[in-house]
Amino acid sequence: MTTGLGRFVGRSPVDFARRVAAPTDEVCELCGAPIADEHPHVVNLERRNLVCTCRPCYLLFTRDGAGRGKYRSIPDRYLAVPSALTRQQWDALQVPVGLAFFFRNSVLGRVVALYPGPAGATESLLDLDAWGDIAETTPVVQDLHDDVEALLVRRDREADETYVVPIDACYELVGLLRMHWTGFDGGPQARADIATFFERVRARADT
Repeated sequence: MTTGLGRFVGRSPVDFARRVAAPTDEVCELCGAPIADEHPHVVNLERRNLVCTCRPCYLLFTRDGAGRGKYRSIPDRYLAVPSALTRQQWDALQVPVGLAFFFRNSVLGRVVALYPGPAGATESLLDLDAWGDIAETTPVVQDLHDDVEALLVRRDREADETYVVPIDACYELVGLLRMHWTGFDGGPQARADIATFFERVRARADT
């Protein structure tokens, strides 16, 4: 296993977790306008990092190829995907935990699988044949936007659910768990964070 978060954002998992999870008192990183704690993000595809933006700057990069393809706005789509993965498909992915997200990294030219934990996000070696089988049986997976949308999967005793979510939501979860993780299994605070996070995702998702 190798740490995959730094590969995506071009910085350490620690730095990114602090950036996403902490309250902000910031300005837009593109134009300098003040922004609220709740603000949109774009991906800098050259540097592989997320950029905090105001709404007008965010809208500039909602179309493919805008800004000569350097930036891509992260969409706000939340979509429930009932019965997206069979037990056999999940087992074939060989993800060692019950919580992970998957997205296509356009620089690497492949889908990567990451799961959150006490050190940030860890990459799990992904069986591409197994992922191809999921893509064939779950059309929405084929429509994920590179770099900015992820398939988020939770398989544990409390829930069995799958969603399409913005990539920054996944890293928000990574930051929360890194801050509050204790012991071997995360501890009660981390489990509460997961439950609360998925309540929010569930409420926003369109079925």
